[in-house]
Amino acid sequence: MLRLPRRHLLTAGAAVLAALPGLDAVRALATDVGSFVKGPPVPDRPLVQVGPHVWIIQAPDGFPTPQNQGMMANITFVVGRDGVIVVDSGASLQIGEMAIRMLRTLTPKPVVGIINTHYHGDHWLGNHAFAEAFGEDLPRYALPHTREAILGVQGSFWQSSMVKWTAQASAGTRVVAPNRDAAHGDELSLGDVRLRLHHYGTAHTPSDLSVAVVEDGIMCVGDVMMDRRIANMDDGSYLGTFDTMDRLRADSDTRIWLPAHGAPGPGVPAWQRALFEGIFEPCAAAVKAGQPIEQARAAVLADPRVASRAAETKGWDSNIGKYISLAYLEAEQADF
Repeated sequence: MLRLPRRHLLTAGAAVLAALPGLDAVRALATDVGSFVKGPPVPDRPLVQVGPHVWIIQAPDGFPTPQNQGMMANITFVVGRDGVIVVDSGASLQIGEMAIRMLRTLTPKPVVGIINTHYHGDHWLGNHAFAEAFGEDLPRYALPHTREAILGVQGSFWQSSMVKWTAQASAGTRVVAPNRDAAHGDELSLGDVRLRLHHYGTAHTPSDLSVAVVEDGIMCVGDVMMDRRIANMDDGSYLGTFDTMDRLRADSDTRIWLPAHGAPGPGVPAWQRALFEGIFEPCAAAVKAGQPIEQARAAVLADPRVASRAAETKGWDSNIGKYISLAYLEAEQADF
């Protein structure tokens, strides 16, 4: 029996398939199958007014679950004379669609831009919905490192992970990356209100944007600060967060701090800083004293700035140990 090399079999098979009638239609159908796989709609959530030009859809939870369908991060609308700018678009196509429905109850003005504060997917996967509604060329602003991360490993990781974490509720969401590079000091204008961008180095990630709504005295801080949620510090820096917080306060006339997780208000920086200092300072002291991480951990958990927040902070039990370890490691590096 004559045996052809496998490469010849593959070539011959491809030639046979190419000759089949209607193959182009079959290929097109196969390509489009993904478009029919889409998670269910996300229930409407109310708009909350934060300032004269600022409304948010506040997320009920701090982490993605099948029950919340990934609705874990606040979505912010800045509404001006010339249109609407969105600060963070949500964690899925479905969440973005819900956000657009709610926006339409507020104003018929078009969305003229999106700002993605960093590359974690709960802040940009909703870009898909806005691109479909307002055009693929809709300006989507982010720092260059954020755009590169989304076009790289972070994009596919967050897309697939959100589908898994929500038990397919976010299925159908595609990666729609930022398409406009932003920088510290940039301003966007909606005619009667300005958005000024701030970046001071690594805080929550290496490429966090905070967005000042200048005329309203509101600072959208993304994940640099949170309210009653323990921040993901895997890519971040405690010392960098302290520096960013100080410089945001010095460089702006902020009255309301608007985090992507939790409720906006004047007390957000104090809550976040006390918790982070309660984690980092005992670790730094342990490193200086030559004490092992086990002693640092005990000191952190006994610190009243930390112990007093355990019961009210989302994700506490599953995250506090890791973030003590990250603080200890950063203290070691700072002491080196």
